[in-house]
Amino acid sequence: MIDHVHDLAAVREATDRLLSAIGDLDNAAVAEPSRLPGWTRGHLLAHLARNADALVNVLEGRPMYVSGEAREADIERDAPRPLEVQLADLRDSSARFLRTAGVPADWSRTIEMRNGVTDSAARVPFRRLVEVELHHVDLGIGYELTDLSEEFTAREIEFLSERFTGNPGVPALRLKATGGKGGKQWSTGRFEGEPVSVSGPPAALMGWLAGRCDGSDLETGGAPLPALPPL
Repeated sequence: MIDHVHDLAAVREATDRLLSAIGDLDNAAVAEPSRLPGWTRGHLLAHLARNADALVNVLEGRPMYVSGEAREADIERDAPRPLEVQLADLRDSSARFLRTAGVPADWSRTIEMRNGVTDSAARVPFRRLVEVELHHVDLGIGYELTDLSEEFTAREIEFLSERFTGNPGVPALRLKATGGKGGKQWSTGRFEGEPVSVSGPPAALMGWLAGRCDGSDLETGGAPLPALPPL
């Protein structure tokens, strides 16, 4: 059962954590490369602000973005801004999202994301949480995959497993989390064929599925680790 109220509280906490960390940067640091190829930290901050506005659009029944080209142009436009402007924009856009998501609504309704993807409205807060948490890691300022909560990590593995289920470009996979409170398992990829077993620490599994690490910490029983398509 998706608890959007719980997820909105988590978004608020993650956003406060991110804003606090960004506040310790300076203009030079914002202009430096992030961990995402081709993007500076400024690109990431601009994307996070515009994503908050886009999710407001989704919740209010409008297209998420005017177009893919407009989305990219907005990020490029906003990326070079100084830290003070980036912070104010991200703070204000995040507040707009939380305010919109706090309005009583039918959370069982179906909403439309980019590229015709549909989902339950109740999952929008978790989608925003994923953006905030993973892009905080992508900034490369001391927040790592291993700093993410066990609950978030397990839910993101499940979410990404669902996303890759039935994908013809992904072989049948059986995923298993190990260590600590490990032991959880997920199946994903193609429906046919003998599944490849991939196991490792939850953060490593999630990082591989999300394209944030190369999977070198994962075990496959001697089989090659499959290459995953980009998200």
